[in-house]
Amino acid sequence: MKKEKSYFKTKLGSIYLGDSLRVLKDIKPKSVDLIVTSPPFGLVRKKEYGNVDADKYLEWFTPFAELFKKVLKPTGSLVIDIGGSWIPGQPTRSLYHYELLVMLHKKFGFHLAQDFFWWSPSRLPSPAEWVTIRRVRVKDAVDCVWWLSPTPWPKASNRRVLVPYSDSMNSLLKNGYKASLRPSGHDISEKFSVDNGAAIPANLIAIPNTESNSFYMRYCKEKNIKIHPARFPSALPEYFIRMLTDSGDLVIDPFAGSCVVGEVAERLKRRWVCSELVEEYLQGALARFQKNSKQQFSSQGKDINNISYKLYHPSVSWNGHVEEPLSKDGGRKRKSKK
Repeated sequence: MKKEKSYFKTKLGSIYLGDSLRVLKDIKPKSVDLIVTSPPFGLVRKKEYGNVDADKYLEWFTPFAELFKKVLKPTGSLVIDIGGSWIPGQPTRSLYHYELLVMLHKKFGFHLAQDFFWWSPSRLPSPAEWVTIRRVRVKDAVDCVWWLSPTPWPKASNRRVLVPYSDSMNSLLKNGYKASLRPSGHDISEKFSVDNGAAIPANLIAIPNTESNSFYMRYCKEKNIKIHPARFPSALPEYFIRMLTDSGDLVIDPFAGSCVVGEVAERLKRRWVCSELVEEYLQGALARFQKNSKQQFSSQGKDINNISYKLYHPSVSWNGHVEEPLSKDGGRKRKSKK
């Protein structure tokens, strides 16, 4: 069988140009600690980077699932960032990504360690037809992130991804707290007021996808290289690489795009393998391994770590009971602009 082309190497990792199925077949069984990837979504509209129709997605994904199970260590993890899609012509959602999750469990024996949700605060209102024109849905700003493993006990530690305490928790630690039993039955003991230095994060991960002036972007523009249109922010794979792997572990991304996972793994001293079908995307990926790219990250790291985002209470803008009557047809007929 044809071997895929080694496109770029470091002391820790390699990028391959070609079919990721072939790359996966060449990886030693039960040698991978983490697969973290964002495969092409099952979208209705075709994208230039390639994607599969939602109704054919499970069939397309099956050979990848077989190889994922083969190469992962028994204590390894599979993390999939996957966005949803809308059914053509109506304001309802496809269930393809949930069907994928069920298939990975029932057919391939993966356990769902936890489901995460990546919220991009900067995402524009979409789909426009249902959100900004007919006003019958709210904007779609969350991707599902499935964390799966061949075992119910993958190696992991949430101590690697702790977050700062909230203002209310800092106040509680400063002023003290009286142990009590909540109406829900939860026993809030005196241990609740122990200062552990940081808080355990929730499974909602807030990261805006607003990269505009990074070294990668400037490199691509200067060299007239096509910028990958569906990059995820480096903080997303970094979260899972930190939580689920140790230094020297092997991390792979079979749908590498511009090789964000490789860049993060290299910086965190993990071994890594990335593969991608489109050479032009890999031409831009080389920027991620330039010295200037690393220096830029170091200079921005402090600012990045201090960013936080606000979630509003659902009723923050409710002001009285004057409401426009709901459309009896659920928004099926477009209203004329007045």
